[in-house]
Amino acid sequence: MKTPDFWRKRGLACTLLTPFALLYQLGYRLRRLITRPAKPGISIVCVGNLVAGGAGKTPVALAVGAWAKAHGINACFLSKGYGGSASAPTLVDPYFHPHSEVGDEPLLLARVLPTIVAKSREAGARFAASKGYSLVIMDDGFQNPTLKPDIALLVVDALYGFGNGQTLPAGPLREPAAYGLSRASAVVLLTREGQDGEEAACLPIPDGLPILSATVRTVCSTPLVGHPVLAFSGIARPEQFFDSVENVLNADLRGTRTFPDHHAFTPSQLAALAQEAMLQEASLITTAKDAVRLPRTMQGEVLVADVALNWQNEAALGALLAPLTRNNKG
Repeated sequence: MKTPDFWRKRGLACTLLTPFALLYQLGYRLRRLITRPAKPGISIVCVGNLVAGGAGKTPVALAVGAWAKAHGINACFLSKGYGGSASAPTLVDPYFHPHSEVGDEPLLLARVLPTIVAKSREAGARFAASKGYSLVIMDDGFQNPTLKPDIALLVVDALYGFGNGQTLPAGPLREPAAYGLSRASAVVLLTREGQDGEEAACLPIPDGLPILSATVRTVCSTPLVGHPVLAFSGIARPEQFFDSVENVLNADLRGTRTFPDHHAFTPSQLAALAQEAMLQEASLITTAKDAVRLPRTMQGEVLVADVALNWQNEAALGALLAPLTRNNKG
């Protein structure tokens, strides 16, 4: 899904869709009112966001997973496996399961910790408990009322913020910002390299809610300064990736190709990309999330740009998560 331009700034389209946004809010509130959260007998950390599309949840979830692993906690990730066909709770094997079965993000998560995909988050959490895990780290699921997290981290892209401030479909918000912020344990504010962060000052984050700040760095194992590349991606905001390739990795960006979020690349599309790159005497480059959706035979032929987080105060993240170490050792 490509986010509509009017989600950034209010306009006529936003006004026309406001009645539908109010109906969406009503349905969302009713669902939360009538749903009683389950108690699967396992600690839960939720890494979520308020807007549709990418905000940087997966890198934050990976950071929480790395923290749990370093502290000897028997933890696993839980994902809905968007785009995958698996419905029953499934323990992901990154060497066996294709993205068409478990989704793309779980394949990235499984590199750090065991990862379970389940269409029902409640069923997934119970499955994790039955396997002996003591902590579940949910990538997404902040709006899901079937589980109540012990800690809820709300990831916010400082540049995009809450868009035009309206709920779906008039804006990008999955729920009113104030309502979501009231349930958060902390906000994780992500700023990208080269971003001045002034936009973050305008966000309506209530006083007293902890803010954990981090910079998102784009990294590549291959030096790309001056290297000609053709960049392609099927993520929520591919323009951020393209900008990073050109202005952070300092590659010679010869062109860009955009696909829908979670797109399954077809052989003909990949062949066309390879042909275009050859004509431009450039290398193909994509994101780590896109790379897991490539055929294994092609994965070694495409450069991959990944992201890493530099925490402004990593100790603050540890202090927030510290209560989880009690009774959760592996």
